[in-house]
Amino acid sequence: MSDSDKTRAKTEQATGKIKETVGRAAGDEDLEAEGRGDQAKGDLRQAGEKVKDAVKRIHKD
Repeated sequence: MSDSDKTRAKTEQATGKIKETVGRAAGDEDLEAEGRGDQAKGDLRQAGEKVKDAVKRIHKD
C-alpha cells in the first residue's frame, strides 16, 4: 500500500470517527451516520490496497 493511500484511508477513518462522535453527542443522527459511512469508506479503501499489495507479492515471487 502506498503511503499516500494509507494516509488517505486512515484520514477517512479518523474523520468518520470524529463525525460519528460529534453527531452522537449533539443528537445529530445524520452526522453520526455520515461518520459511520466515512469510516466504512476508509476501511474499504484500506482493504482494497491490502489486496493489491498481496497480488503484487504473489506475482513478484
